[in-house]
Amino acid sequence: MIIFDKQSIKVSTMEEETQREDFWNNPQEAQKILSELNKLRKLVEKGKKLSGILESLKEFSELLGEDETLEEELKQELETARRLLEELELQALFTDEYDSYNAVVTIHAGAGGVDAQDWAEMLLRMYTRWAERNGFKLEIVDTSFGEEAGIKSATFIVKGDFAYGLLKAERGVHRLVRISPFDAAHRRHTSFALVDVIPDIGDEVDVDIRPEDLKIDTFRASGPGGQYVNKTESAVRITHIPTGIVVECQSERSQHQNRETAMRILKARLFALEKEKREKELQAIKGERRDIAWGNQIRSYILHPYTLVKDHRTGVEVGNIQAVLDGEIDTFISSYLKSVVLKING
Repeated sequence: MIIFDKQSIKVSTMEEETQREDFWNNPQEAQKILSELNKLRKLVEKGKKLSGILESLKEFSELLGEDETLEEELKQELETARRLLEELELQALFTDEYDSYNAVVTIHAGAGGVDAQDWAEMLLRMYTRWAERNGFKLEIVDTSFGEEAGIKSATFIVKGDFAYGLLKAERGVHRLVRISPFDAAHRRHTSFALVDVIPDIGDEVDVDIRPEDLKIDTFRASGPGGQYVNKTESAVRITHIPTGIVVECQSERSQHQNRETAMRILKARLFALEKEKREKELQAIKGERRDIAWGNQIRSYILHPYTLVKDHRTGVEVGNIQAVLDGEIDTFISSYLKSVVLKING
């Protein structure tokens, strides 16, 4: 395939670049190049694998009339080819330069009291299952538990190729309609939770943070309802005074590790804030009016009086809500990414 031949040439060129004596003179740039090289290698490997399968399919089709036992093997090869094509098609939809990065995701319980807190925890479970299904590593950084049930908020990092490119499709308000398990009268309740997703820029992007702009507090990490309080103040809260952004981390055992993670997330949030500001200015210059993704209801999950999950941006509907809550959200993600590309090109 021509496209993968071109990528193979690019991989060879980049590999030669990494052999230069002055390659590590700029460690930040070197890490960025190595990260891109690693992702390109994986793309080329998938392309070569797909090419090999297509060749095998040609041979199978020629031999099928002579040997019927090959039919099952042919089906398996077709399924493998289909999955590879879907993966490559999805990667072609990534247009943002930060799509290949890890993702920092925060879930906030919205209107709905304890029901909203329970809904926020259900969403956390949904994304955890999604990450497991897709081979991503999910690291919970901070969780604020509700007094009665659920969570007030949770922040986690999803690590893996194109994690941000995929999960940015989930940014927005998620709405749940159900018979409340917390209502003695068994009435129907509507709950809301906000999902925010930003790229985990790590050390690849330089963000200027002045020490005098930070307020750093330490406290004892605790579990649900204030239980399991640590004996040492290992949890860290960092407040960026100029913007009011607050980041907490209590997932690690040491205060030093929690501080490093909190600073990493603060950098990502400041970067995202500046990126959003630039995009708004550009839209104002162009005379465009676009809705802020996380200010809108993007999807409804209805458990009563019928079961349905509907994405309001694309119109995609799924009747098996339990499967969705178990992490099967790829249909919504791919449909959204395709719709964005169509808008850009249309």
